[in-house]
Amino acid sequence: MATDKITPSVSKLLEEVEAIFAHTSQLSERWYLVALAALAGGNDPVMCKDLYLYLISKPDFSEPNQRRALIRRIREGLIKCIAVIGVCKPIEAILAINEVERDEDKDHSITREGWQCDEANLKRGNDWMQKLYSKNMDETMSFFRDHRDFEWVSRHISYGLYLSDRQVLDDIDTEIVVLSSIMIQNLEKEAHWHIRGSRRLGLSKVDVEVIHASVGTITGYLGISLDRVPSVEQVERDV
Repeated sequence: MATDKITPSVSKLLEEVEAIFAHTSQLSERWYLVALAALAGGNDPVMCKDLYLYLISKPDFSEPNQRRALIRRIREGLIKCIAVIGVCKPIEAILAINEVERDEDKDHSITREGWQCDEANLKRGNDWMQKLYSKNMDETMSFFRDHRDFEWVSRHISYGLYLSDRQVLDDIDTEIVVLSSIMIQNLEKEAHWHIRGSRRLGLSKVDVEVIHASVGTITGYLGISLDRVPSVEQVERDV
């Protein structure tokens, strides 16, 4: 088994990130999903193991059933990250976590078995996209008019298979995972769309600014630039 000792500098980082969320209206118990997505999409996804160890050291996750519920949420967060950052980094993250999981804490459920790329899947994906993109839906899809495979993948796979599934994570959980995993990649257009989408979903401007600040804290630790990511204020006029 890999070492179950959390890296001290990462522990300090996570304490700082958690503290940023302490006074948010909807995110104080979801903060670790932001950290998870940012770490998974950064340059050292193995640090997700440190996040897991940090969390299970807390009273809220002291019992095996609590840890099994936690790993379901972590696993689903990483599955959703696949739609945004690809599959290799989430695999690296979950394997690192798996190395320090105790047998009694493991959850062997599966969420996508039997999935069908059918009309119901397409409707789920489109409905979720519509919540986020709203009046900008047609305009955004028109960007793919010359490369329509990207529209198909967005509707059927990114949103249908991954992001609209609600068996484990709810709407807000999902969107903060998506926004954080986009921001960590320093992507301008997509960050704008999902800062806007987070606001349209009902997150307050202050809460979205906290997400922005926390990802900035993580990128500072990792030595990653966020120079292309717009501020929440810059996006606000488009909400």
